[in-house]
Amino acid sequence: MVRKIERSVAFHTLGCKLNFAETSTIARQLISEGFIKVSFDEVADIYIINTCSVTENADKECKTIVKRALYKNPEALICVIGCYAQLKPEEIAQIEGVDLVLGAKEKFAIHKYIGELKKDSDTKIHSCEIDKADFFVGSYSIGDRTRAFLKVQDGCDYKCTYCTIPLARGISRSATLENVLQQAEEISRRGIKEIVLTGVNIGDYGKGESGNKKHDHTFLELIQELDKVPDIKRIRISSIEPNLLKNEIIDFVSRSKKFVPHFHIPLQSGSDELLKKMKRRYLSGLYKERIEKIHSLVPDVCIGVDVIVGFPGETEEIFMETYNFLQELPVGYLHVFTYSERENTEAIHMENSIPVSERKRRNKMLKILSEKKRYAFYESQLGRTKTVLWEHENKNGMMFGYTENYIRVTQPYNEKEINQLDEVYLDAVDSFGNVTIKSMVFLTR
Repeated sequence: MVRKIERSVAFHTLGCKLNFAETSTIARQLISEGFIKVSFDEVADIYIINTCSVTENADKECKTIVKRALYKNPEALICVIGCYAQLKPEEIAQIEGVDLVLGAKEKFAIHKYIGELKKDSDTKIHSCEIDKADFFVGSYSIGDRTRAFLKVQDGCDYKCTYCTIPLARGISRSATLENVLQQAEEISRRGIKEIVLTGVNIGDYGKGESGNKKHDHTFLELIQELDKVPDIKRIRISSIEPNLLKNEIIDFVSRSKKFVPHFHIPLQSGSDELLKKMKRRYLSGLYKERIEKIHSLVPDVCIGVDVIVGFPGETEEIFMETYNFLQELPVGYLHVFTYSERENTEAIHMENSIPVSERKRRNKMLKILSEKKRYAFYESQLGRTKTVLWEHENKNGMMFGYTENYIRVTQPYNEKEINQLDEVYLDAVDSFGNVTIKSMVFLTR
């Protein structure tokens, strides 16, 4: 009998929660094939880098990660997968040390490609035409975090003028409702207490569920069924488009004991002129209506906002229109993105480009506003009792966790607290922007 040679594999994920879900699934697949998973900081036989291409910096970061892996083991096989690999496979193949590039379809069959791969051979590229990426591969993350990221949808049919995601991930398609519920139950059996629903455009859930373009189920029907899964204590909705965040969804979340009072809703610009140029599917008035509806029904809710600065044609007056719009909205924090030119998008051909230095200035202004918003929201919650799910990280003797409404709470590190839900009294905001606690009631002992 020939003994199988065990090989070690390490993973590094760039980008969104969806990428983390897919990396975790690919890792479980390789472990089932006999590979040994190790940390990316350890010496490994194979390093797999799952890339993002939302920003230009993500592209550049890929090169840095490749160098880091080769520093650990110059003889290791380097495999690059994901969105950047789908968009620019030839460019990645030119990075010194890269042995294998897999696109949107091929990454889920990586075990078939690395079996006979040799370090000294030419870089192998396997990347399909994006219209071939019309199938759905269920994924969820487990083991890397206290929370599990559950992929329910992939791809996007929107045509936003700045975005390459449809080119990297293909058309909108969904997991079957049966599959989502099955995976949620698998997660619950592993003792995970919180699920975060992820996708490219999760409000579009149901499209392509049976391989067609119509919706077999709606996002509302999905969350109604997930609400019935036993043993999952908390479910969090990741980013959802404002035009797809229907009042019925907000109503349901407000009544649910599992879906938490936390929404993340992309805005991108507070200017209707710019929203039209971006080909977003809403205007600022609808966005404001959604925020007001949520606050009328969901007490102590935290709302996060995505916003882009420096889009072509964003004059100082238009930027300030966005700034003032955000300043007046009752939201908890901002994710600020600096516009960067992307190949094969409409926006790259638009006139009135904004100087990079000005883009950076506007980014800084909104990040300062975000910190003010976050601090004000945290202060508004002091003196209340909330439930914290503690994470595993030990940072200088302190541990962290998040309340149901996404307040980052800190206390001295205690290994027994990891993955525990505790009711806490929110006491004060410390100098690092975290909330400290005064007393705690153990809920899961």
